[in-house]
Amino acid sequence: MNSNGDRPAQSRETGTLGKLMVLLDLVTHADAPLRFTDILALAGQPRGTLHRQLSHLVEEGLLELDGDGRYAPGLRLLDFAARSWARNEFRLIAEPHLADLQQATGETVHLGVLRGQSIIYLDKVEGRQPVRMYSQIGNASPCYCTGVGKAALSLLPAESLGDLIAGLSFTSFTASTHVSAETLLEEIREIADQGFAFDREEHEAGIRCVAAPVWSEDRTFIGGVSITGPAYRLSMELLRQWAVPVQLAAGRIMEGMRVRLGPRR
Repeated sequence: MNSNGDRPAQSRETGTLGKLMVLLDLVTHADAPLRFTDILALAGQPRGTLHRQLSHLVEEGLLELDGDGRYAPGLRLLDFAARSWARNEFRLIAEPHLADLQQATGETVHLGVLRGQSIIYLDKVEGRQPVRMYSQIGNASPCYCTGVGKAALSLLPAESLGDLIAGLSFTSFTASTHVSAETLLEEIREIADQGFAFDREEHEAGIRCVAAPVWSEDRTFIGGVSITGPAYRLSMELLRQWAVPVQLAAGRIMEGMRVRLGPRR
């Protein structure tokens, strides 16, 4: 399984579009630009096919090839991302409620949506405090060790939740990270009962959050909203106090989605 929790490249769709998406996925999720030989080893495609696919992506501006023969994400991807982000109705509906929550707490507020085994952050309102979060819009984080992720998991039907958790490869990011399906399932049940979730320094040491689930009527969108900050500022007692405001914000977002979008048919 690769770093973003999806299927290995070799097991994905083998059509032309599928091959192109595999290459884009590999390059955009790499920590550094990749050489042709790196991509060849990861993609599972014949050398000639791979060369043609990479050339097409470079010609279209989706990838860039530097002077050292390394491939990196192209500027056209930034244009796509910016347009998608600006037009995302979920984010636009949530925006004023995220701002209100940030004003009330002074801390960083996140909005995320569940995609596979990951949470994708759609929006972020930076806190007013001097020490801030390094999270970025568009980044993916594991669902099992983040407040937004666990809040989203609490919305899944039992069978879907069981299948998702069975497919997880647990990584111990900190001493507090869940490393077994049993302990994660136990907490998800608690979250479903109480309506909010905590991140007790599970993904990053020194970072805590409280989150509430957000969903659309047809469950097309399943995610959450969170208040996040450093542990020395956010005691567990304070996070429990903020559980109500974050739930209220989530409720307002869902009401806005119901009025503006309605169920998709």
